[in-house]
Amino acid sequence: MTQTVPGVLSVSGADSQRVPLVFDSPHSGTLYPADFDHAADPQTLRHAEDTHVADLWAGAVAAGAVLLEAHFPRSYVDANRAPDDMDPDQIDGPYPGALNPTVKSSLGIGLCWTRVPPAGGPLYTRRLTADEVAARVARYHRPYQTRLRALLDDSHARWGAVWHIDCHSMQEVASAMSTQTRGTPRPDFVLGDLDGAACEPGLTDCVQTFLTAQGYSVAVNDPYKGMELIRANGDPARGRHSLQIEVNRKLYMDEATRAPNAGYPALKACFSALAQQLSDYTATQMTRTVPL
Repeated sequence: MTQTVPGVLSVSGADSQRVPLVFDSPHSGTLYPADFDHAADPQTLRHAEDTHVADLWAGAVAAGAVLLEAHFPRSYVDANRAPDDMDPDQIDGPYPGALNPTVKSSLGIGLCWTRVPPAGGPLYTRRLTADEVAARVARYHRPYQTRLRALLDDSHARWGAVWHIDCHSMQEVASAMSTQTRGTPRPDFVLGDLDGAACEPGLTDCVQTFLTAQGYSVAVNDPYKGMELIRANGDPARGRHSLQIEVNRKLYMDEATRAPNAGYPALKACFSALAQQLSDYTATQMTRTVPL
């Protein structure tokens, strides 16, 4: 059964979960709120989406895991950012609370995006008001982060440990909004574990070994080490393991049209097999078992 908060998120597999394994897709949302009021070409703005990522990982549910997905677009409010990751100069009016912008905000891809990928033009013809930003956090951002934490807490309480896979996609080459030089080619996959701070080494090794055996090129922590969701939820000393997986969009879709390409079925089958591999891995790693 799928649990849904309309326009915000859905959770699949909570009633059939067999292992302490939680997947989430915070950037695959395609339901654009009516109050977005952006000035961008709608098709161009879709370059911000991790389009189809939640569907690619749908096989995780059959592997006994839980899958959480966002339905709102990351360019509206980014669920993989801290709630204070925005430059106050990008907001019209005093914001209720301190802001601590990171390099992501300076690139225009902080809490609420201000630039349009891939070229980096302005997303709005004005600054967002403080009330608009606060409302987006309250209606979309906070519910998503809170639900993810609840799913992880529930698994940890039941089994004594939890493994979290944060699912993303990346452009084939670096854009003007990247920390890399524009045009830099990306590998097939980038795994991010915050340089080992977000999960046990075995989890990263498990995924890297599996993907490499399938013939894919895999980088670790370069250029993506992971962002807020694994930073906030990864605590391996307490049995909380979070890993970010970025897949190159060239493997499964046309980046211009967002339509699946010929590689889509094979990648989805690969992800289903990887989800089962991770299910088996977590089953062997559990420190204790609580009857369901």
